[in-house]
Amino acid sequence: MSKSHLSEEDIKARYITPAVTNAGWDLHSQVRFEYPFTAGRIIVRGNMSARGSKKRADYMLSYKSNLPLAIIEAKDNNHSIGAGLQQAIDYAKHLDIPYVYASNGDAFVEQNLLTGEVKEIPLNDFPSPSALYQRYKQDKNITDDEEQVMLEPYYYIPGYKEPRYYQRVAINRTVEAVAKGKDRVLLVSATGTGKTFMAFQIIHRLWKSNAKKRILFLADRNVLVDQTISGDFKPFEGSMTKVQKRKLDSSYEIYLALYQQLVGDDGEEAFRQFQPNFFDLIVIDECHRGSAKEDSAWRKVLEYFSSATHIGCTATPIETEEASSITYFGEPIYEYSLKQGIDDGFLAPYKVIRIGLDKDLEGYRPESGKVDRYGYAIEDREYNVKDYDRKLVIDDRTKTVAKKITEFLKNKNRFSKTIVFCVDVEHAERMRQALINENTDLYKEDHRYVMRITGDNDEGKAQLENFIDEESPYPVIAVTSKLMSTGVDAKMCELIVLENNINSMTEFKQIIGRGTRLLEEYGKTYFTIMDFRNVSRHFADPDFDGTPEVVMDVTEEDPVYDSNPEDQPEEGNYDGFDGNDVITDPPYDFPPEDIDGEEEPRKYYVGDVPVNVISERVQYMDRDGKLITESLIDYTKKNIIEQYAKLDDFLQRWTHAERKRAILDELESNGVFLEAVQEEIGREDLDEFDLICHLAYDKPPLTKKERVENVKKRHYLYKYSDTAQEVIQALLDKYADDGIKEIEDTRVLELQEFSEIGSPLKIVKEFGGKQGYLEAVKELTDELYYA
Repeated sequence: MSKSHLSEEDIKARYITPAVTNAGWDLHSQVRFEYPFTAGRIIVRGNMSARGSKKRADYMLSYKSNLPLAIIEAKDNNHSIGAGLQQAIDYAKHLDIPYVYASNGDAFVEQNLLTGEVKEIPLNDFPSPSALYQRYKQDKNITDDEEQVMLEPYYYIPGYKEPRYYQRVAINRTVEAVAKGKDRVLLVSATGTGKTFMAFQIIHRLWKSNAKKRILFLADRNVLVDQTISGDFKPFEGSMTKVQKRKLDSSYEIYLALYQQLVGDDGEEAFRQFQPNFFDLIVIDECHRGSAKEDSAWRKVLEYFSSATHIGCTATPIETEEASSITYFGEPIYEYSLKQGIDDGFLAPYKVIRIGLDKDLEGYRPESGKVDRYGYAIEDREYNVKDYDRKLVIDDRTKTVAKKITEFLKNKNRFSKTIVFCVDVEHAERMRQALINENTDLYKEDHRYVMRITGDNDEGKAQLENFIDEESPYPVIAVTSKLMSTGVDAKMCELIVLENNINSMTEFKQIIGRGTRLLEEYGKTYFTIMDFRNVSRHFADPDFDGTPEVVMDVTEEDPVYDSNPEDQPEEGNYDGFDGNDVITDPPYDFPPEDIDGEEEPRKYYVGDVPVNVISERVQYMDRDGKLITESLIDYTKKNIIEQYAKLDDFLQRWTHAERKRAILDELESNGVFLEAVQEEIGREDLDEFDLICHLAYDKPPLTKKERVENVKKRHYLYKYSDTAQEVIQALLDKYADDGIKEIEDTRVLELQEFSEIGSPLKIVKEFGGKQGYLEAVKELTDELYYA
């Protein structure tokens, strides 16, 4: 057989794999076949979600387990030798792999991404592992001392997690930079991508290679240090200590500390118990906060140990007049963004529901001489969304917000973990009360259903761990101000409510990060952002790279759903810390006390001003990441036509498919949710084939029952034995109820209606065995879709 008749898999097996092994690459330890390096983006439409396909490299070749060197992309022999090169380069850019190869079985085309050189090489001249590694050392100018550090393996024991591709890139780049003498390194990776795990592997490799001997891990929250010690840093047990009570013990090698435990009055800071050269590596967690400010007391810690290498980790590097992560650490050694994490399927996508209130959009001006409920004359001016709950409290506005939050939860799941971000502590308390009034039934069952978790509230703070715990049902709704905006690993958070004016991009990104973690085993595949303050305008800012899946503006009459209503049936950054090592909420003296002896109250309170919801607009994200106004039906039609431009294209694929389910699964992985469309148009009586033809190509549909009747009219059943006819009839009934996917699955024979006919073994024997049964099912599906 000539090469032109061989499949791509045959070309790989007969020509490419032998060329690789003949060059000395070990198939078990150095070669990864069909290497999946993404998880597949989660696509959300309506209230449904599905994973897209994973990106896979045909071959990934590694010199050591932590040092991949080459990608090979194969094509069949009807393609040119270099046909797969562009695809391989795209994969290599993601994977940070320097050498790229493409082949059709005749030869290889090689491109060196470090030098740009491209050349063709014979199959029998593929480079050996040692030859390629020596070229890598030369291209990267790696010295013997640097090599010792860079080849230090990852920490690994059987069952331990392997780094994802972006984690490996981040770790390797950081270790290489330190090995080459860089003393300030910035690593940027989105919330939920495993920065602490990356920090652990960086420290482990630098420590074990003796490049760094005494290491300090700095954080600003006690819970972060404790989670790190019991989690990712647990393998350091015995060599690791936590600084407590401002006492430093010099007998350890790895130290974890809060800034607050090290700073103090000038000249009496705890960090001075050690000599300035005691540490030779400091890893700074959440380095966008206090340490980024030049005049910060925390910066003194870094300046004192200035001879050490400093590695800063953050999801949100800060760049303001007062603070700059890049000025201190330099440009990021690696960045892994929220958008990239969502595209790769490692982070949860999100929808945005924008709710426009009339008093927010139109403003409110009190009538002349109006007094608030405490008798204070309200200043005569126009108030807007920046004033509400900071200068002016409108009771009905709080009630309307609480009502909309509750509507959403009732339409989705009343036990979906929710964080409501408010203006300040007092606003959070009022919102808690309003939410209780909307959910009295569940609050009576457990008072923790709604809780205020703020820096001043010990009872609420004591429940923070329960809120984070995915196994704990309570609290469900956490009302906060600033306390939960960062560092809270709330994996099961499915709703984030923005009821605060957020002008800082850093704070906005941190808040959005509370929902980005995936927890598929508990059913969390996406989260929703409910915006009452137009804060989600930040998504359109070039500095923010994550585009929302859905943006909805709803009216007062519209119930708030977890998807489009159409899809359903009939001020600035605050960065303070208190003595308990937590972010504090903006301080507030509760009304009606005066401030500093002034006659005016801090806030005015009005209870006779109605507030209504007035705006509605629905937007979906297209494949290019742009938000467009599009219904679910239009979106579905467009996606189908993109895959099958003409009806004939679809019919050919459908007719020749061994299993129709494969086509339907492929459509779903590309965001075509036919079940959601069936529900929206109220046509559950149509199967997927008719729905596609009707929706995309304007063909009149047949119902499933009509298709069954057509099969019966053709006397198709009479060719089988009596028992086999019973089976075919049961399959037709199952199709009429549940559609084509059900009858193609052999497990259907285990259902009750089939067990009355006989066991699965007995049934397949009626058709001459399993192969005969499968052929009969294939013939039945052909009959169902007979023109």
